[in-house]
Amino acid sequence: MTHNLDNLHARLAAVHAAIAAAAARHQRPAAAVALLAVSKTQPAATIRAAAATGQRRFGENYLQEALAKMAELGDLDLEWHFIGPLQSNKTRPVAEHFAWVHSVDRLKLAERLSAQRPAALPPLNVCLQVNISAEASKSGCSLAELPALARAVAALPRLRLRGLMAIPAPAEGLEQQRQPFRRLREALEQLNAAGLQLDTLSMGMSDDLEAAVAEGATLVRVGSAIFGARPVRQ
Repeated sequence: MTHNLDNLHARLAAVHAAIAAAAARHQRPAAAVALLAVSKTQPAATIRAAAATGQRRFGENYLQEALAKMAELGDLDLEWHFIGPLQSNKTRPVAEHFAWVHSVDRLKLAERLSAQRPAALPPLNVCLQVNISAEASKSGCSLAELPALARAVAALPRLRLRGLMAIPAPAEGLEQQRQPFRRLREALEQLNAAGLQLDTLSMGMSDDLEAAVAEGATLVRVGSAIFGARPVRQ
């Protein structure tokens, strides 16, 4: 286990170095891009080890698994992001326990999250998930639906609409990878021109990190490059 944790420290350092190098190549400050460590299926002990290096933001996809880890790691000051598909019947525990939700793709979900966010907590930070490559298999609203959805979500009292999230179709080569991220950035710029105040582009993973940073990502979601191949989920 110790050997694996030593490797974890090295892999986290390598990811931070890759982000900084990509930012430098594309004339962006490295501090403008935050790392969200995707810790789904990883045990609490591994998250604790990553936190010991200074990593504070963790992304989870599976609600029950995440809640168990949160309870075990309650002594740490961590920021938990829900990044998986969200069903309406699961919104209450997400609203009660997470700081961010990246996968809001319809108004009903947002309304439930707002209504269920405890008054004692700050507003829940949300990103709207956009199906940027128009894939039938992917969640997310369309670019055409986005302006109306963004206005409606921004008006909800217990949410803070922060920005947009997307998982583009896989592509080969930097320029092909950049194209969907560029569309997402342009969509965010258009929403801000229309009066919204969005500051977050949640985009880019282990395989397309450079393209996302080049196009303005502020939060990159990296799992396998930090933690290695994911354990099989029971």
